[in-house]
Amino acid sequence: MVGDGMRGVGEARDSESRVEHVAAVVVDAAYHLHRELGPGLLESVYETVLARMLEQRGLRVERHKTISFDFHGLHFDEGFRVDLLIDGCCVVELKSIERTAPVHLKQLLTYLRLLDLRLGLLINFGAATFKEGIKRVVNGHHVFAPSRLRVRQALPRAPHDV
Repeated sequence: MVGDGMRGVGEARDSESRVEHVAAVVVDAAYHLHRELGPGLLESVYETVLARMLEQRGLRVERHKTISFDFHGLHFDEGFRVDLLIDGCCVVELKSIERTAPVHLKQLLTYLRLLDLRLGLLINFGAATFKEGIKRVVNGHHVFAPSRLRVRQALPRAPHDV
C-alpha cells in the first residue's frame, strides 16, 4: 500500500516537471518569435509560426482544439476552442492586442478547468515587450515551482507572502 502511494507521488512530480518543461520550451520559443518578428502582426501569424517552432522542438501541438465537456449529465461539444494544446498538458492562448483584459485570463482558466489541466500561458504578441505580454495561469494547483509569471486565483495571502 505505501509503495503504491509513493509511486503516485512520484508520478505527480514527474507530471509536474513535464508540464514545467513544456511551458519553458513554449516561453523560450515565443520569446524568440516576439524578438524576431516584433509585436503587432496578426494573431494567426504568431500562432502558425509558434506551432511549427514547437513541433521542431519535439512537442506535439494541437491547434484550435475543440473542448467538449459534461455537466449534470449533459454533454457539450461546441463553443470552446483553445488556440494551442501542447503535449496534452499545457494550454496556450494567443493574442495580438495592445493590452490584455481580465476576461482573457478568465478565458484561459475556463479552458484549463474544462480540460482538467493545471497550467496555461496567455501570450500577447501585441505587447511592446515579451515580458509585458506573457501571463502564467495555474488552475487551483499550489505545488508548481515559483515563477514571476504565475497568475493565481483569488486566494488570501499570508503576511510573509507580500
